[in-house]
Parts: sequence; C-alpha cells; structure tokens
Amino acid sequence: MTEKFRVGLTRDFLKPDGSFGYGDIGLSLLDGAPGVEWEFLAEDASELRAEQVRDYDALLVLGAAVTAATLEGADRLAIVARFGVGHDNVDVEACTGKGVLVTITPDGVRRPMAVSALTLILALSHKLLIKDRLTRAGRWPEKLDHMGTGLTGRTLGLVGLGNIGRELLALAKPLGMRHLAHDPYVTKAYAAAAGAEMVDLDTLLRAADFVCITCALTPETHHLIDAERLGMMKPTAYLVNVARGPIVDQQALTQALRERRIQGAALDVFEREPVDPDYPILALDNVIVTPHAIGWTDECFLGNGRSACQSILDVAAGRDPKNVVNRAAFDNPRLQEKLRRYTVQVGMCL
Repeated sequence: MTEKFRVGLTRDFLKPDGSFGYGDIGLSLLDGAPGVEWEFLAEDASELRAEQVRDYDALLVLGAAVTAATLEGADRLAIVARFGVGHDNVDVEACTGKGVLVTITPDGVRRPMAVSALTLILALSHKLLIKDRLTRAGRWPEKLDHMGTGLTGRTLGLVGLGNIGRELLALAKPLGMRHLAHDPYVTKAYAAAAGAEMVDLDTLLRAADFVCITCALTPETHHLIDAERLGMMKPTAYLVNVARGPIVDQQALTQALRERRIQGAALDVFEREPVDPDYPILALDNVIVTPHAIGWTDECFLGNGRSACQSILDVAAGRDPKNVVNRAAFDNPRLQEKLRRYTVQVGMCL
C-alpha cells in the first residue's frame, strides 16, 4: 500500500490556545512507524462529524463522541482507539456494523485510577478539605469538631470488581479493612482471589463504611445507586465515585448529603459534564469534587497513549490489537477487507 496509514487525533487533546495539554502520550510510537502519519483533526467538536473522519484509517479519541452519523461515509476507518476505559462516548454497535474496531486502554488507567480512588477515601476519612479550610481561615479551635475516621477494621465496598477495583483492593490491603464486592459478572472464587467477599448490592450498601463505584456505565448500571439504595447506607458512610456520573442519581445524592443521611462523598464524575457551577451539590461542605480528572497524571496519560497507539499500529500491520471492545467486528467482511489492505510494516513497539 503506497498510501499512508492516516491517524486523526481529536482536538480535545489540545488546550484552548492550541498547545498540547497532556505531556507525553506515546505519540513517538506513531512517529517511528514507517508508512504511518498522524495529525489533529481540523476542528474541535463534541460529536465528530462524518466529513472530519472520512479520510482517516484510525482515530485516537479522548472525549469527543463517535456516533452512527460520524461513521456515515467513513469507509476507510478501521479503528477507534479510545484513550481510557470508559467508552460510552462511542457508539460501539454502529462501529461493529461498519467494520470498525473499538479499543480501550485498561493497562494505562488501572494503577492511576486505583490510586485516585484511594486518595479520595483517605481525604474523606481524614476530613482533609475541611481541615484545609479551617487552617486557611484561622479557625483552629474548630478542629475538635471534625474528628476523622480510622480505616483499620472498617469496611470497603466496591461496586464493580474489574481492572481498577482489583488494583484498589491490592493497594488497600495494608490498611486492614474488610473488603466486600458486588459484580454480577465475577465469581465468588475470582473475588476471593482478589481479596474480597462477594455479596449482593444491598448487603454491600448496608455494611460498607466506604462505598466505591468502580463499574462501567451500562443501561443496567444507570442510576444503580438511587434514592432507595442511598437510604440503605449507614449515616456514617461515605460514597466515592470515580467511574461515571450517571451510575449515581445525582439529585438523590445531593439530597442525602444535604440532610446528612450519609456522612459525605467524593465525586470525580457527574451526570452532566462539565457540571454547572450553580449545581447545589457543589455548595455542600461534606463533598469533595474533582473535574473528571482525579486520575490525570503523567503515568496515566503515557500509559493510555502508548496502549492506544499500539492498538493503532497493530491494525496498521494487519494484526489483532489488544483490548478490543467489539470483537464481533472481526466477523464483518468490511473490516477483513480493510485489514487485508494494510501492509505497513510497523513491528511490535511496546
């Protein structure tokens, strides 16, 4: 194939001034691959348009949406490499129908997101932000009103025991906590090997001192934690969500926090993002909030980028990439035809 294998990056990797915003994400892998060229898409868009992507063989996507309309006429496209593990911004079914692979980067986010969840648990347990505010305001005597919660002997409950959840349990092991998990796709033996007792969701919510959401957003998990289930939690318990905002009914959570029916929460994600600055939950003093970026570290972005770039290079060489979300796409003759065209010799770069 004399024509270059063309890779398009969504422009949300760039700052408003056009400079690159995320440090090293492994693009040198693409630079060093013969026959491969990459560039940023010409325009920024929350939803990619068909005319933006039709001249590319691969897309490296951060937050922009890839919809069925995006794929209309994109007959050349063979892979959407999602930078991260959540892929709710990509219409996977439409990609499968068009013969387009969708890949994710679990190896890149596993440790950074597990560390992030543990960071929020520690910040809640020690009332870190409350004590920071007291210190800055010169209100030292009030520290007696804000005793923290020791973790030894407390119960950590994970809603979802996948890649990040398992890593979080490994990191939390020295803290001496009891570990519970709920995940309908995981066996009891698997959970036990990860160091957790598998229980139903209601049991977990009633028992846990810290409930951490680490599952994927699916139709089944949308508002999984609603007003009724929030009501099952202890009044001394904390909720941590580092997964996706719509898994928790945000209005119900706001009410539970306002009425002190749970002790507090830490949220890296929201039902609608960016969250409105006037949204009531932001005015509460018993919630820690971060802008869907708690896990954004140099380690995370380099790991994600190298993983995504390697998936792209594998497709360019006609190989089967790792971490494919829609393996049914391999049965699509359109994809098989595309893979046969790719004769770029890129080799394994990782």
